[in-house]
Amino acid sequence: MSKRVMTQLVVAMVAVWGAMTATASPIIIPAAPQIGAESYLVIDAATGDVLASENARMRLPPASLTKIMTSYIIADEIEQGRITLDDRVPISVKAWRMEGSRMFIREGTEVSVADLLRGIVIQSGNDASVAMAEYIAGDEEAFAGLMTQTAKSLGMNNTNFMNATGLPDEMHYTTAEDLAILTRALINRFPEHYAIYSEKYFSYNDIRQANRNALLWRDDSVDGVKTGHTQAAGYCLVASAMENDTRLISVVMGARDERTRAAESQKLLNYGFRYYETVNLYAAGASLKRVRVWSGLHESLEVGLDDAITLTIPRGGRDQLKAEINLQDVIEAPIERGQTLGALTLSLGDEMLVERPVVALNPVQAAGWLSSTLDDVQLMFIDLTGGDPLAP
Repeated sequence: MSKRVMTQLVVAMVAVWGAMTATASPIIIPAAPQIGAESYLVIDAATGDVLASENARMRLPPASLTKIMTSYIIADEIEQGRITLDDRVPISVKAWRMEGSRMFIREGTEVSVADLLRGIVIQSGNDASVAMAEYIAGDEEAFAGLMTQTAKSLGMNNTNFMNATGLPDEMHYTTAEDLAILTRALINRFPEHYAIYSEKYFSYNDIRQANRNALLWRDDSVDGVKTGHTQAAGYCLVASAMENDTRLISVVMGARDERTRAAESQKLLNYGFRYYETVNLYAAGASLKRVRVWSGLHESLEVGLDDAITLTIPRGGRDQLKAEINLQDVIEAPIERGQTLGALTLSLGDEMLVERPVVALNPVQAAGWLSSTLDDVQLMFIDLTGGDPLAP
């Protein structure tokens, strides 16, 4: 009997998801609602799966959605220890004179990074954005280069930045898809920084301004992200919301007015939450099964996964998930921790969703000659009788 022949083990996940039956009702998901915008998309923030989209890779001017990247770089600089929230940033004439939305900082003063960050995120301050760009990179042009490099490193392949604010420039563009990638990275990597996006008001220089994201007032599940508007870009909104274990990110670009960008974003979020859910199936290092080890100092070991598995599935489809483990017919020592011993596949109905390696969760050293010989004899007997060599 070959010790590398693969055999299939079906794992019944009744305790976790329920049994998959032939009489299960089909899951029907309607088409996404019609959205009044040039480009849009909604994704599951945990998995990155796209739930609905249109023209998601169309290059468009992002207006103040640009400031999501500006704040992302600030968060990264803080994490790297190159700046702190308490740093005092000198305000230049250029920053002071910036047109458009502002937090009303004054030339010749110094403002903390913490205040400038809220001026960027909550008040959408062009003046604050330029002040931070100059503080981090020396000037705004150099900072824009850093923004584009950071975009490429995140996989934003259809993005180019020319400034820190989003003011119009023919070479300043991005896509709904790229903005979703950026926002997902921001939320997952910098959760404390992202919390600023849920703040509704910020006051500076005795001027109180409200967050322009109208969904923060309309929907308690919404906790970000950013609005944008120029004549070239139209009205734009990146929004994110959390319900139970599911977080969604929506992007709407090129809507006709403020009301439309908010309403269309709400449509996308409602659609995603109504018809999809995020399921956390396995934690990293979780044991799937204990199996027999031959010719080893220990007679069994735990097998499982190196990485966690999280899926986006149609809502109500949890009970129709099916898991199968394929393991080597014979597992023989020596075994190293992390050694691949098979594969786990997860399916929903007839569709395979994911396949991941099944690995040894602990090492097993080889036994001596006598023990190995006895195991070989026992394996021969199992082969003749049709037993299970993997049973511990």
